[in-house]
Amino acid sequence: MNPSKIPAEILDIAGTEVRISSPDKVVFPEPGLTKLDLVRYYLAVADGALRGAGGRPMVLKRFPKGIDAEPFFQKRVPENHPGFIDTTTLHYASGTSAEEAVIRDARAWRGW
Repeated sequence: MNPSKIPAEILDIAGTEVRISSPDKVVFPEPGLTKLDLVRYYLAVADGALRGAGGRPMVLKRFPKGIDAEPFFQKRVPENHPGFIDTTTLHYASGTSAEEAVIRDARAWRGW
């Protein structure tokens, strides 16, 4: 099946339906782990991870062309982000600013 034709997976996380696009996409080729495997791992460790990092602005390290390709850091949260993802505006010494995600619970931990 063409990866773009794989239906999204809908997970109930903390009472909210969260859509996982391309759940069968292999993100770690060596062990054969998929995007859905990674989401389930994040959910399994969310309580501990959120105790240490929850409530703080986050950037997302993205690998759009795969884990072996050049990544980039996504600082700005998309304007169309889900309402359950809080944001805050950070102001930099350069005079620029960015609206960044603030992860407070497992719903948002899946990689905004």
